[in-house]
Amino acid sequence: MSGALIRLIVVDDHPVVRDGIRGMLERDERICVVGEAADGREAVALARATDPDLVLMDLRMPGGDGVQAIRELREADPTRPRILVLTTYDTDRHIYTAIDAGADGYLLKATSRSELVHAVLRAAAGQSVLAPSAARRLVDRGRGQTLTERELAVLTAIARGGTNRDVARELLVSEATVKTHLLHLYPKLGVRDRAAAVRVAFERGLLGSG
Repeated sequence: MSGALIRLIVVDDHPVVRDGIRGMLERDERICVVGEAADGREAVALARATDPDLVLMDLRMPGGDGVQAIRELREADPTRPRILVLTTYDTDRHIYTAIDAGADGYLLKATSRSELVHAVLRAAAGQSVLAPSAARRLVDRGRGQTLTERELAVLTAIARGGTNRDVARELLVSEATVKTHLLHLYPKLGVRDRAAAVRVAFERGLLGSG
């Protein structure tokens, strides 16, 4: 996405909110809002019609919620479009459900315009974007827990020498999703990087013999 115009759609059930988001984002010449949707069902149809680079998705909307829309978009294509949640909900349940469904990032509507623009640029470039509170909750979620089947799959692929791109291609997910899985599993293993995660996983017998 480097140097290219980022095409996105805004999904929110409040017209005034959509107008405000569009106005903030289109002040940046790198971003073009190609459509708006009022609920999850409209979002899926609009994404299919416009093929955006990124969807800015609210979660709870009458007529079709954002999580279901995220799942449907991910079932259709694991890597495109990028999906960045923008919501007022800052609870464990909402954050975990959205990320597990395949969202590439999670932001709160209290974020500033500059932070939102920066997040859109990062998400469109394939990076995982998390509000500080969401990042803390994901880390806390991992403490004292065992690795999930998907986290083990990510770590196994990395242990074979795969890059994030290789792992994403193998598991049919986005690179941002791979990075999010890594963020989940690091605290579970008590490590801070990929190499240490693989080493500890072998030591614990999670990946078989080294």
